[in-house]
Amino acid sequence: MRHIVAVQAVVTAAEFDREPTAAELDAIELEMPVITAELELLDAQITMLDRASSPLDERRIRRARRRVLAARRSLANRRVQGSPEVA
Repeated sequence: MRHIVAVQAVVTAAEFDREPTAAELDAIELEMPVITAELELLDAQITMLDRASSPLDERRIRRARRRVLAARRSLANRRVQGSPEVA
């Protein structure tokens, strides 16, 4: 009986085992306010899943949505400011 094995080393396995590059870490750090705001919104929505919403809960979700929009706007403005102008 012949065993079938790979002749070459697996190329794609090492891709998932590597550490993030400095550019990837910078991108994550740049987007961290958006990630945090989205987590706060998700937390507010999860809190309301098992109970009736009160005016305080609705206000918490509205504020969390505003924080998400503000963080996304801020991130978009930073990206526009950092991009080269098109003539």
